[in-house]
Amino acid sequence: MPDIHIERTHTLGMKGARAAARKWIERAGEQFEIECDYTEGKARDVAQFTRPGIDGTLEVTADSLTLTAELGFLFSAFSDQISAKIARNIDEVLGTKPAEEEDDGYGKGWL
Repeated sequence: MPDIHIERTHTLGMKGARAAARKWIERAGEQFEIECDYTEGKARDVAQFTRPGIDGTLEVTADSLTLTAELGFLFSAFSDQISAKIARNIDEVLGTKPAEEEDDGYGKGWL
């Protein structure tokens, strides 16, 4: 069972969802050295990402984004905070919530 599971529905269509997913991946890569392999499919894209302490996938469809991630031992104690931050960042790239700039004590912009 994944430590983090976030699912968001949207009305962006596949093209818009791909753009939002790539935006999230780009930000995560720049800020946190996430390595990602992105595979486009006809009805579903899958991005597999990794960095020390976290491995996961982001599934992209025409009407949803689903992120699942496994956390390493050191990060698992902060899974609720990490999950909340990732959810806010996904909401931001989907355009469903404004960007938040608070520092939650774990570093601004966590994933």
